[in-house]
Amino acid sequence: MCTYATEQVSLTARARTERGWQPAARATVYFDHPVAFPAGHSLNVDIFSDEEGSLTRVAALELDPRSARALATAILRLLAATPPELLDEPASPRQP
Repeated sequence: MCTYATEQVSLTARARTERGWQPAARATVYFDHPVAFPAGHSLNVDIFSDEEGSLTRVAALELDPRSARALATAILRLLAATPPELLDEPASPRQP
């Protein structure tokens, strides 16, 4: 079951990637099927830079306080709107 619930958040931030520190302009938060996490559903956060498209392999994220609050609020709002049965799915062991 997909919720299709998505939150968009504007950021004032920098993200450390394999190419070094990059500006991070926005985040998309959603609850859906994961790509690598061993569960049926997961909370996912995608970080984007308007200059270079999607940032990959973000190792660190530095946010200003307003952006941090907006991202935390989006995560909490999305989790509150997710059907409880999806939140209770346990992660299962999965080999990489």
